[in-house]
Amino acid sequence: MSSQIPSGGPVFPGRPVGQLSTLAYPAAEWELLTRLPSRIVVAATSAESDDPGHRVREGLAGLEGIAAGRAFDSELVRVVASTIYAEHEQDRPATGRAPALADVLGSCREAVRVLGARADPADSAAYRQWVQSIAARVCRARRAGGVAGAGDEPVSAAGRRFLDDLGAALGLC
Repeated sequence: MSSQIPSGGPVFPGRPVGQLSTLAYPAAEWELLTRLPSRIVVAATSAESDDPGHRVREGLAGLEGIAAGRAFDSELVRVVASTIYAEHEQDRPATGRAPALADVLGSCREAVRVLGARADPADSAAYRQWVQSIAARVCRARRAGGVAGAGDEPVSAAGRRFLDDLGAALGLC
């Protein structure tokens, strides 16, 4: 299963584009894949800081990580990132409390199952690594003074535990 998408507008569930067809993803699974990156940002931000000033910096780092997906080699990651940015405001879920870590990790395990069943192995790996890289940017942002692209800045103990748990849930460890 190859994932090639021509340049152009975003892909929406049920509409085939190039060789990647979101028909391969039932609406609930597509929603899982497109909502997970932002849930990861919120969970990573919560794991890293209770200070609202730091949460803004970390949130911005997470948004940069999501945006970076639009330039990934993986078509699946590009389409998911484009879909996230193409959502209309009324299509976004209402924001509330941060999701429970156990719920986010459960969603990660479900995403791994969905990707294993429906995606090309390279796209599956790229998606899982992209999601992990988003969380790593968030966790590094506080230590790096908000410079999201800063090298291998250390993360807090809580951030390291979160990244380790996330990596295990995504099947990266």
